[in-house]
Amino acid sequence: MAARNTARKRAFQILFEADQRGVDVQTVLADWIRHSRSDTRQPPVSEYTMELVEGYAGKTVRIDELISQYAVGWTLDRMPVVDRNILRLGAYELVWVDDTPDAVVLDEAVQLAKEFSTDDSPAFVNGLLGRFKDLKPTLRRDEA
Repeated sequence: MAARNTARKRAFQILFEADQRGVDVQTVLADWIRHSRSDTRQPPVSEYTMELVEGYAGKTVRIDELISQYAVGWTLDRMPVVDRNILRLGAYELVWVDDTPDAVVLDEAVQLAKEFSTDDSPAFVNGLLGRFKDLKPTLRRDEA
């Protein structure tokens, strides 16, 4: 599972970079792929990283709506950029990727928050994604 851990971390980095640059995530993904093919020092972009980024790209509006709706006391634009993108990635994988256990998604998101964000972020990420986990059947049904 170390490969999926790395794939998630890279997907998070792509989402973060896109957010910081104000460009589409698929543009950043294409840049990463191009760089990995032209520079042997760059690690390749895994198939799962591509799946996560492209999957998120297809659900961006819905995911941001969910985060905005359930993040009590936080607006999306006021949220730390790192946390916002960990939540985006986690929400996509939790709600729309069926082959990853929910507990794994939550644990991986919390680990990303521990590694890249503030001391308060792991609890925030865990709490909001935990709420999505509980509401998962409803969230998917509401989309149809």
